[in-house]
Amino acid sequence: MNEQRKAAQAVMEEWLSHPQELGKKPAKLEIAGEFDLHDLHYYIFKFKKSFVGSWKVAVCGGYEGDSLGHCGHIYSEMEPYDPSTAQEKCIEMVEQIRQYWMERAKEQEEGNQGTEHIGGDFLGFVLLSAAEFDEKEFRTALKKDWGIECPEELERPESKQDAIAFEVEGMMVTVGLMDMKVPNGEAEYWANSNFMTREQSVAAAENHKAHLLVAVLGRDAAPLEAGELFVKIACACLKAPNALGIYDCGTVWLPEHFIQMAMVMKEGELPLGNLVFVGLYQDEKGVSSWTNGLRSFGKDELEVVGSSQPASEVYDLMMDISAYILEEGAVLRDGETIGFSADQKLSLTRSEGVYVEGQTIKIGF
Repeated sequence: MNEQRKAAQAVMEEWLSHPQELGKKPAKLEIAGEFDLHDLHYYIFKFKKSFVGSWKVAVCGGYEGDSLGHCGHIYSEMEPYDPSTAQEKCIEMVEQIRQYWMERAKEQEEGNQGTEHIGGDFLGFVLLSAAEFDEKEFRTALKKDWGIECPEELERPESKQDAIAFEVEGMMVTVGLMDMKVPNGEAEYWANSNFMTREQSVAAAENHKAHLLVAVLGRDAAPLEAGELFVKIACACLKAPNALGIYDCGTVWLPEHFIQMAMVMKEGELPLGNLVFVGLYQDEKGVSSWTNGLRSFGKDELEVVGSSQPASEVYDLMMDISAYILEEGAVLRDGETIGFSADQKLSLTRSEGVYVEGQTIKIGF
């Protein structure tokens, strides 16, 4: 079973286990076929809620090329599995999901009233020098550093021997070992964005041979709770001797830097540096900056384009506004202003991103 098939099976099992679906792991889960639709790859699944139950049909995808990241088309109407109509049924479910999100996107575009998205899920890639994951070492670090218990005995199907999954206060945590580099050279490319440790970050990305896929699904928890839990899980993974860094929030952090930034949680503070990366770029037009990470909290990313202010002041402004958004729940809207003094009134414009994909809030600074 290749890595993409393994990833799809793990995601499908997790989706079916949610309380709003089966409420537990399926008794049986098998890939029953594959197909391509809209230039994306999909997997047909059949599953049983109990060993004596009947087979049901489900779909998971779509995957672009060999990527392990899907576009969220995971669904089942809990209808009987029929091999003669399974693909047709899965295509129908995918089209329903696509139609739903296209309508949502159209409503947002027409309304353009706010900056809220769905948030609360966090994903990162711990870069490894060798394809090894010491679960005992991970459990020890998680308990010692953060007081979080990870069960020693975990049931998992044969296809998930290199992954663990457990719950923490209603949030789902998964850590999976992938015996391959992060696909498509993403880690190597985005490591260049870390202007603080560019050379070391690029080296870590170039030298990694495998990675841990670390995810926290917030479910009904507050996004800040899920984000802080993700940072704690990532820190425990980064304690491993074969950990080179973590590719997250559009950059690559070295283990010691990521862990050091997380220590503010010991004092009850928000680990902003772990959750939101602020990039900087300077050319003849001025200083530009962007955030990567706010979207995980259901917020628009921020941008400053071509500022005449010093890079240090642009950076501080982006961090201050990011903290204001996450800690105070602030919502920035198109056409309004923001400031940190009575005289400061910085314009806000919501439009297509320059350095970040999707709609962003541009700050006139």
